[in-house]
Amino acid sequence: MSLHKLCLESMPSVPATHTAADLYHDHHGWLLGFLARRLDCPDNAADLAQDTFLRILARPDAAAEISAIRKPRNYLATIANRLVIDHLRRLSIEKALLETLAARPEALVLSPEAREIMLETLIEIDTLLDNMPERTRQIFLLAQISGLSYAEIGRRLRLSVTTVRKHFARAMTACLRLAGD
Repeated sequence: MSLHKLCLESMPSVPATHTAADLYHDHHGWLLGFLARRLDCPDNAADLAQDTFLRILARPDAAAEISAIRKPRNYLATIANRLVIDHLRRLSIEKALLETLAARPEALVLSPEAREIMLETLIEIDTLLDNMPERTRQIFLLAQISGLSYAEIGRRLRLSVTTVRKHFARAMTACLRLAGD
């Protein structure tokens, strides 16, 4: 268990914050420092601190949820950590895309709008793959990226062709749902 988690868990429970304004006023500074220690850029820390509060306020029953919070720093840290992970994942995908585009001949350079659309699409695909069960994701990638047949995947993973086909169908269904959105 990390020292940070140990410190957060050992903090005494505080009375429930009663409003979003109280939560923001009492903990925004702490959250900003918390995020600044995790990120190299103070602007990104400020953006993610705001996004944390916006994420809370966007929930359907935000007022009731906020009033029930007993350990606001734990609550905020959990949401903020998820946003940091999303942010770092986006930066990683963006870096890979820019490196790939930089290696292309100049005649094939994309416009900033096309790059942004491509980046958003890659992020959606990454999220889709990340949400798939491990075996389904593995089968999908072996078929789509490596070009293996169902029989080859089955041999490699010691699965029946029927099982491979079912996992691949689940993955394709998820992709089609994403394409339909």
